[in-house]
Amino acid sequence: MTLFTKSLCSACQEVKKEFDLKAMGVNVDELGPDNPDALAHLAWHELVEIAEKNLPILVLNDSSAITDTGEIRRHLGLMTNDQ
Repeated sequence: MTLFTKSLCSACQEVKKEFDLKAMGVNVDELGPDNPDALAHLAWHELVEIAEKNLPILVLNDSSAITDTGEIRRHLGLMTNDQ
């Protein structure tokens, strides 16, 4: 799974603080001018237009995406409870 974030996004920062993403096996791709690979990865998932309006985005292993912050928290919370 990959969580796409941006440094100045408060919702992104809250999700990163709330969960131990590394321990959960979630990769974090922070979008920005210093990380063109993250933008390329986002484009590969065809999510650039969505990311321009809404972050964070969680891409699941089946390549589906969750774009609602509350739903991302719920999904990650369920993963935490399963461990």
